[in-house]
Parts: sequence; structure tokens; C-alpha cells
Amino acid sequence: MTAPHRALIVIDAQQEYFDGLLPIQYPARDDSIASIKTAINTAQQTGTPVVLVQHELPAEAPVFASGSATWQNHPEVAAHENAAAKRISKQFSSIFADTGLEAWLSEQGIDTITLVGYMTNNCVIASAAAAEPLGFAVEVLSDATGAIDLANDVGTAPARQVHETLMALLHSNWAAVTDTETWTTALRTDAPLTKNDLITSAAQGRSTL
Repeated sequence: MTAPHRALIVIDAQQEYFDGLLPIQYPARDDSIASIKTAINTAQQTGTPVVLVQHELPAEAPVFASGSATWQNHPEVAAHENAAAKRISKQFSSIFADTGLEAWLSEQGIDTITLVGYMTNNCVIASAAAAEPLGFAVEVLSDATGAIDLANDVGTAPARQVHETLMALLHSNWAAVTDTETWTTALRTDAPLTKNDLITSAAQGRSTL
């Protein structure tokens, strides 16, 4: 297998998920942001482009209001803003929707994107799915992402269940899911990561569940 040409995409690592209306519940926020910091540092040490993404809505919005305190990147991420290869603002769940990111990645010769940030149950899964028809391989770092508790008219799901279920779902088709330590080793050795496939995941599911 050829060595991947990666970019690290930090999705919405903003204060909204720490001090706002959408606090990350699992994994623990302080742990996930520490893993994000490790991923950024390793990417910079290896010359891997880092893209910082911020969700931005109008100033009157209840979340991610442009220019607000909770719109700001978490301090551990904000410290790297000036060194980022690219910064983008988005209004939709997918990092590719109306951002120009696809064209920029192609111009840089990137074929593999590593996703970290928030939330697992929204922008991470939406971005991984959106990458498929664009031809990008996707990696997701399970300990550098996070989910929230959910409850609505259909039912309820605690954040841990949401996160672990979506990690298994992603690994079954859309992304190679791993932890930050394994990814940093792969990054330093230019090694690709492997994902499962839907048929194998289904067969294993039938035999083990």
C-alpha cells in the first residue's frame, strides 16, 4: 500500500462544547481536547497540514454565534491558529459544504483526512460520509472526538452509547477508526490505517451478537 498523504482536520473544537449549550459528555472533554492537542502537535512535527474548522452562525443564534465567547476555539486549539495550514468557517454539518475545502485538499495532493473534534454524532459522521464520493480516505480518532447525550421524540441515547455505536458504524464503512497513540505512530512511519468493510462487519455482528 502506498503511503497516505494526510491532513489533520480539527472540527469545531470550540468553547460551545465546553462552556456553551452543547457540552461534550463522552469521552470526557478534558481528555478529548488533550488528545486533539497531541494530534496537532504530532502533525506539526511531521509536516502534516493542519486545518482548523469553526462552526459559525449569525450573531443572534443560540449556539456558535459569530464572534461570541463560545464561538472561539478552545485555548488548546486557538494556540495553533496562526500556524494552521488553513482555517475555514462552516455553516453546515459537513466540512465540505460550501467551504472550498475539497478543492484545497486536492490542490495540496491530500488523499487522506484525519478527523478530530466535535461532535461525533453530527459533524464528524457527516464529514466522513461526505468524503466518500469525493474520493478521500478518512481516519477518525476515537479518543479525540466526542458525543453528547441525546433525547427526543424517538428515544434516548447516552453519550457513551452514541459515541461507541458511531465509531463502530464509521469503521464498518466510512473510516479507519483508531486512537491518537496508534495514529501518531502511523503518521511518523507513513503507514496507512485499515478500516473494516460492511460485509465483514455484518458477518461478525451475526456471529457475535
